[in-house]
Order: sequence, then C-alpha cells, then structure tokens
Amino acid sequence: MGILILGLVIFLGVHSVRMFADGFRAKTIARLGANPWRILYSLVSIAGFVLVVWGFGLARQQPVLLYAPPPALKHVNMLFTLIAFVLVAAAYVPRNHIKAKLGHPMLAGIKLWALGHLLATGFLHDVVLFGAFLVWAIADFAVSRRRDRLNGTTRPAGTLAGDLATVLIGLAAWAAFAFWLHLRLIGVSPMA
Repeated sequence: MGILILGLVIFLGVHSVRMFADGFRAKTIARLGANPWRILYSLVSIAGFVLVVWGFGLARQQPVLLYAPPPALKHVNMLFTLIAFVLVAAAYVPRNHIKAKLGHPMLAGIKLWALGHLLATGFLHDVVLFGAFLVWAIADFAVSRRRDRLNGTTRPAGTLAGDLATVLIGLAAWAAFAFWLHLRLIGVSPMA
C-alpha cells in the first residue's frame, strides 16, 4: 500500500502545483522556461503514475474488504464512467457546449469516474486510489472555477458539430475501454 500512496502523493502532488503553489510554478517557468518545465512536470508525473500502477497491483494481491456494495452499483459505475469519458472528450474537442459550460470537463469526468468506482468497489486499495482522485478532482475543479471567475475567463461558444464529436468520441473511447482495454490493462472485466 505504501508504493500506491507514494505514487498518489507524487502524481496528484505535481498535478496540484497550480492549485496550491501557483507563484512557485510561475517563478520556476520564468527561471527554467516553459519547455523545460513541461519536461520536468511530465517526468515527475510519469514516475508518479508508474508508482500508482505498480502500487495498486501490489495492493490488489492482499485485498482488504471495507464494504460490499450491492451488485446494482456496478451498473451505476458503468453509467458514470460512460459520462466521464464524454466529459474527458469535451476537454479536447473544440467548441462544444460542455466545455463552454463547465470550463473544466476533464476534472468533472474524473470526479464521476472516481465516485462510480467508489460506489462499485469496496476494497481498501480501491478506496485509497479512487478516494484520492475524487478529493483531488473536487478541490482542483473548485480552485480552477474560482480562478476562471477571477480572471474573467470565457470559452468559445459550443456548436452542434462540437457536441456530436464530443459524444461520439467519448462513446467510442468508453466502448473500447469497457469491452476490451479494461480487462487487458486492469485485469477486471466491467461487463462480468
């Protein structure tokens, strides 16, 4: 469990720099330059992610059941995850109404993904992983929305084409992950 927690601290920590130390971030970018900052940020993120994956795999070998969710919540999780994939797609597809309205749809998607998994799984390693992501995403969403309001940030208006592309890409990515990749990468079939 220690490796999982270390990975989460590193991965979510580096993704929290703007939230908690924006001045440090700005000074470091000014001193190093934007590209070296991105490289350093990416390397630390990758190291944290590798530790999260490795630690989660190790923690799954000695499962500790905290609660046994009803089987129906597995279906709720699938719905939440589907919506989460659409929200993540909205972060990247230009000119969609979801991004225009939420501003940070990826963070909203991470919140739904984490909450759905907390509802559907009850092992300690799941609670640590998904709980950490849920708390981080809630905090980052709130801070990001507040920063947008203070800076007067506006986003391009959404279009029907942007909305259709967002939904289709989100659905396709969700289907690929749910029906094929989740079992191969995570070792658990969400359809079972």
